[in-house]
Amino acid sequence: MGFHEVRFPANLSFGSVGGPERRTDVVTLANGFEERNTPWAHSRRRYDAGMGMRSLDDIELMIAFFEARQGQLYGFRWKDWSDYKTCKASAEVGFEDQLIGMGDGETTVFQLSKSYRSGTACYQRPITKPVAGTVKLGVGRQEAFEAVDWEVDTTTGCVTFGTPPTSGAEITAGFEFDVPVRFDTDSISTSVASFQAGEVPNVPVVEVRV
Repeated sequence: MGFHEVRFPANLSFGSVGGPERRTDVVTLANGFEERNTPWAHSRRRYDAGMGMRSLDDIELMIAFFEARQGQLYGFRWKDWSDYKTCKASAEVGFEDQLIGMGDGETTVFQLSKSYRSGTACYQRPITKPVAGTVKLGVGRQEAFEAVDWEVDTTTGCVTFGTPPTSGAEITAGFEFDVPVRFDTDSISTSVASFQAGEVPNVPVVEVRV
C-alpha cells in the first residue's frame, strides 16, 4: 500500500467533523435476545475535511494536496484535533501517560499504544504514526531518553531499546500522534462564492491499516 509520510495541513483539518466507527453484527434470536459480534479488533476513523466556506488560498492548498496524493492512491497523516495525544487535552505529554508493556529481560521492541477506559472496560489502540520529537518514554517509573536508551520508528510506532528492560519493569510512554488515512473519494467539487472565498462541501477521508 502506498503511503506518504506527510501530514494534511493542520489548519485545514481543524474544525473537521469525524471520529471512530465500529462494525457490529447483531442477530436477534427468536426469543428476542440478541447475539452481537464484531469482525473488527480495532475501530476505524472517518473525517470530512470540506467544512463549507474557506479562503481561496485554502482551497488551492487542499487541491494541491489531493493531486499530490493522486486521489485515493496514496495515504497520508491526519491530525485529529479531538484526539491527538496520550494525555488529557488540557495537559502536557508526559512519559508516564500510557502503559505500553512490561519488561521481561529479553524483549527490546515495544509498540506504542493508547488506552481508552470507561469503568472496568478498556480498549488499547495501537499507534503507528507518532509525531517526531514528541515521544517520551519511561522504564520502571524513571524517564528514559531517546538516542541514549531507545529509538523510535515514526513510520510504525515501534520503540527499540538498546538494552532489554528488566523483568517486571513497567514501560510507559507519552506522545502526540497522527491517524493514517487516505481520501475516500477520487474527486473534489469546489465553487467560488466570491473573490475572497470558495466552498468545498465534502472531502471525506478514512483511516487505513498500516
